[in-house]
Amino acid sequence: MELNKIPNIKHTDSDNFFLLAGPCAIEGEEMALRIAEKVLKITDDLKIPYIFKGSFKKANRSRIDSFTGIGDVEALKILRKVSETFDIPTVTDIHEVSDAALAAEYVDVLQIPAFLVRQTDLVVAAAKTGKVVNLKKGQFMSPEAMKHAVQKVKDSGNEQAWITDRGTMFGYQDMIVDFRGIPTMREYAPTVLDVTHSLQQPNQSSGVTGGRPDMIETIARAGIVNNVDGLFIETHFDPANAKSDGANMLDLKHLEGLLTRLVAIRKTIHSF
Repeated sequence: MELNKIPNIKHTDSDNFFLLAGPCAIEGEEMALRIAEKVLKITDDLKIPYIFKGSFKKANRSRIDSFTGIGDVEALKILRKVSETFDIPTVTDIHEVSDAALAAEYVDVLQIPAFLVRQTDLVVAAAKTGKVVNLKKGQFMSPEAMKHAVQKVKDSGNEQAWITDRGTMFGYQDMIVDFRGIPTMREYAPTVLDVTHSLQQPNQSSGVTGGRPDMIETIARAGIVNNVDGLFIETHFDPANAKSDGANMLDLKHLEGLLTRLVAIRKTIHSF
């Protein structure tokens, strides 16, 4: 697919990777606008095509008392406001067939969570909205298996599919990124590396997922060197108090430096 077909996306002629970035979940309007404004300023300066990310609800939680959202429509309206305020596209994940049509009214890219990427009805429903469909690779799936998820989107009449690698289960409480999978998945669709979820440490005894944010730059650099088309980074100005996935999010204050170095690495790699 052509990146410039996404409404309001900028810098598509810059030969940069594209970026999906924002908070794990929409916690409120002020926080969403604050994060979007900061990331947009950085990506405009670096000429990085940018899509604001925010989950309108969190359906996959370890505990029943975990934060799941502020209300579906309220959160989706905030995503729309981000898009209209800053003239940028947005992405959110969906969990049920009925979510597809609802979310498509508010955002430009629909994301299928890794745990649900084999759910045919969900993938087809997303594809039939006509939106770009970002397919998270299941933690339990091989890179080669993702060609079937992409084909489901295409067979539903939609050529706009991406694959996002978010690590593979390694034992019970860790994830690992197999960079051999990137060129394989790029044969099927543009491929994104989800840097922050790849550093989760799930299945903790507390019921709260852990993470290794200290390794974000290591994973991101390796992705750029191996020619990923895009990066996915969850970021927050106060990760310690974020309502979801704070343990593996990037502190917003570190984003500019990270992206500056990654752009330089990509430029160097492409000069060979």
